[in-house]
Amino acid sequence: MQIQVNTDNNITGRDDIVRLVHASVEGAVGRFSDRITRVEAHLSDMNSHKSKGDDIRCVLEARLAGFQPIAVTHQAPTVELAVVEAAEKLQRSIENKLGRIQDR
Repeated sequence: MQIQVNTDNNITGRDDIVRLVHASVEGAVGRFSDRITRVEAHLSDMNSHKSKGDDIRCVLEARLAGFQPIAVTHQAPTVELAVVEAAEKLQRSIENKLGRIQDR
């Protein structure tokens, strides 16, 4: 499973963020790594000029072999919260998608 991290110019600490995204994604969906070809993370600061509110957005897009991509989004006040919550949403989405396929 390949994990690609993209950030906008307002997100700082690129190396730490890459490690955080890798750890969160692998922890959440690592058991599906044989079915996931790539996960792309897009992090952005929606209101870079303001410091309050849920302005950090994390979009995770997983590409499962043979299926349409699955994308989830989470906004939070910190990068860590946005990434962790988005990874949990991605896990639930993949579990639901693969569970429905197995039920058929």
